[in-house]
Amino acid sequence: MKVHLSRQNDAVHFEASSELSSVKVNIDGPDSIGGEGKGVRPMELVLMALGSCSVFDLTTILQKQRQDLQDIQVEVTGDRREEIPNIFTKIHIAFRLKGDIDEAKAQKAAELAVKKYCSVHDMLAQGGVDITYSIQIN
Repeated sequence: MKVHLSRQNDAVHFEASSELSSVKVNIDGPDSIGGEGKGVRPMELVLMALGSCSVFDLTTILQKQRQDLQDIQVEVTGDRREEIPNIFTKIHIAFRLKGDIDEAKAQKAAELAVKKYCSVHDMLAQGGVDITYSIQIN
């Protein structure tokens, strides 16, 4: 796997692309280093990667369980330490499911999705990040 970052201005706005897809992602830094709000920040991308990795697997597992999943929303929050580098110390993934879904099956599916199948989880957890998750069914 390979990605490419292309500078878009004289500051810290970059456009990222991958050899696996034609989608472009805009990345920018904070105001303090010249960021202009033209993209997401790198640590936001880490949370997005964890959330998307987990929800892809959760969705697939629930579908295989023949659960009536009508919608799914994910909120990922992270706490970072004060000292540099400002790495994440805790991350929580909140899954909000809509549909006729068995709670026990959803809990098991979430455990598998987050802790067994999500490679982003494994990388972060091996680095000492405390990752938790919760399920809410409406």
